[in-house]
Amino acid sequence: MQNWNKVGLIYDNQSYNALPVGTFIDNHILRIYASSRNNDNISFPFFIDYDLQIQKVINEKIINIPRGELGTFDEHGVMPTSLININNQIFLYYIGWNLATSVPFRNAIGLAISNDGGEKFEKYSKAPILDRSLYDTCFVASNCVYKEDDFYRMYYLSCDKWNYLNGKFIHSYNIKYAESKDAIHWLRNGKVAINFKFDNEYAISVPRVLKEDGVYKMWYSYRGNKEIQTYRIGYAESENGIEWIRKDEEVNLDVSTESWDSEMICYPFIFKYKNKFYMLYNGNEYGKSGIGLATLEK
Repeated sequence: MQNWNKVGLIYDNQSYNALPVGTFIDNHILRIYASSRNNDNISFPFFIDYDLQIQKVINEKIINIPRGELGTFDEHGVMPTSLININNQIFLYYIGWNLATSVPFRNAIGLAISNDGGEKFEKYSKAPILDRSLYDTCFVASNCVYKEDDFYRMYYLSCDKWNYLNGKFIHSYNIKYAESKDAIHWLRNGKVAINFKFDNEYAISVPRVLKEDGVYKMWYSYRGNKEIQTYRIGYAESENGIEWIRKDEEVNLDVSTESWDSEMICYPFIFKYKNKFYMLYNGNEYGKSGIGLATLEK
């Protein structure tokens, strides 16, 4: 059982604080990238530097990754979702989205690269590096990239269909798998990594993968069962990084009785500091209420 202890809300200064993902820029300073929204509902990226020794934000900055031109995949927003350090460069993968007509929106995955340690980024391309396909018929979104010896693994959200029920649009997405030699060009064949477990489940998102003692471990968000309709954080394990077994019941972390994470907990990011696991996560309204921190008991 994973007994997570909540440290509390660590940041809520933006109008939105979704999808936190981090990298260390010093021994005890974690740079956390996330996305916010302006008054026109346009998503834009920012980062905060969080000092784990004093448990305080010491710096924050909006990142100049502009939204795309008219008609492009990221016309209405840029939302950081994953990052990896490659040859002294930071590859920041982001969700680009634009408004749709028959359904509310469409997502794809873009890439921006930093050569200065993660303050300034340039888009790799005006086009996405992963978009809808034969295996992902509606859209792709949040992802995680993990480096093996000589290749990269990607676990990504794949939406296969939309439904319209009781006056609401309901999307259906799970987590699929892809591989790459350069972390830019990806091969996929529709392999599902994390699939639905409950009859009414319809959304599995924001995978986060690490490897410990020869076991691949993944945390993610899931929602849609008879008892609970809002997001909770799930967990799965794999021996080969491809076939996964869901063990959601092992995550002992739930909503609070009141306050910023009383309705949902979602979008985890797991990292290690001084031999202890930490989790960044969002709470109510998919990140509108801020970014929280939890620690794992040994």
